[in-house]
Amino acid sequence: MFWPDTISKKLGIQYPLIQAPMFGVSTVEMAVAATKADCLGSLALADLSADQSVELIREMKKRTDKPFAANIFVHDIPEVTDALKERYTRTKQFIGHLAKENAIEVHLPDLEEINVSTYHAQIDAVIEENCKILSFTFGNLDDQSIRKLKENGVILIGTCTSVKEALLLEKSGIDIICAQGIEAGGHRGSFEAENIPQIGGLSLLSQIYDHVKVPLIYAGGIYDAKTLQAVKDLGAQGFQVGNLLLASQESALLPFEKERLKKVKEDEIVLTKSFSGRYARGIKNQFIEKVENSEYILPYPYQNKLTNALRKAAKNLRNPEFVGIWVGQSIHQYSDLSTEEILAKLISQTEAVS
Repeated sequence: MFWPDTISKKLGIQYPLIQAPMFGVSTVEMAVAATKADCLGSLALADLSADQSVELIREMKKRTDKPFAANIFVHDIPEVTDALKERYTRTKQFIGHLAKENAIEVHLPDLEEINVSTYHAQIDAVIEENCKILSFTFGNLDDQSIRKLKENGVILIGTCTSVKEALLLEKSGIDIICAQGIEAGGHRGSFEAENIPQIGGLSLLSQIYDHVKVPLIYAGGIYDAKTLQAVKDLGAQGFQVGNLLLASQESALLPFEKERLKKVKEDEIVLTKSFSGRYARGIKNQFIEKVENSEYILPYPYQNKLTNALRKAAKNLRNPEFVGIWVGQSIHQYSDLSTEEILAKLISQTEAVS
């Protein structure tokens, strides 16, 4: 049998394929479609409030009785100091001028208007809503949260981008580790926002396999049967795909974004902190060129909250130069079929060549 069954049995799914949680791109509909393909759907909750998280979890449960993962961000929140306030004011002014120069009308929030919260309320929501699989990124859960979740029978999937991070996850009792290669689209799952590991996926996976005993999911660059087979040979027992689903029927990307995606060239795919304050891989555009390597990048989540209004306004104008279109390094045809059909096709192609 081609498919490893360790993760499948643990998660209660037929195929160890995981639809990547891509906040702003993946949807409830995408996660449900993944479950229809007998794979694991992922509900991207990011850093939403507990109430917003509950609303999405309940919507998901109305549409499927199959297993799915809730996914959250576990980043540290920087202290609001006088220095940060000054930086915020300067950055807001710069981005405001940039928007005006490009005929984008937008109200950028003052620092006092921004609501940020830790992930702990989301943990309580996951437990109260009886979610049994929780994946997370941007760091590790604290010990108390891990104990609480395990006492309630929640399977934990942590994200790492280095052997060091993988060892920390294993030591803390995380059940499954997702190794994210540098090829992957979207935000890096690194524990640190600066000086992130930049390790190629195949090297990363093989090294982590040699150092930890927990089952491994691999994410980054999987887009067909050959790439899936390659990471299986290096020790992956689960396979996370996101790039493959960007243009799917259930994707939240708008038509103009999907069209830009389908025209992307390899030298246009870059790592950038300009939109969110954390490194993410996406399509280079005018905003990135103006802001990257400038003094106008705040720490996450403040940069992300500040630029959110600009990105929404640019979307309304169908302007690809001021939205973040996240994409991995594996360029392909970007199918517009349903998520269920795309995953089923990957399954059949993989079984045919194995």
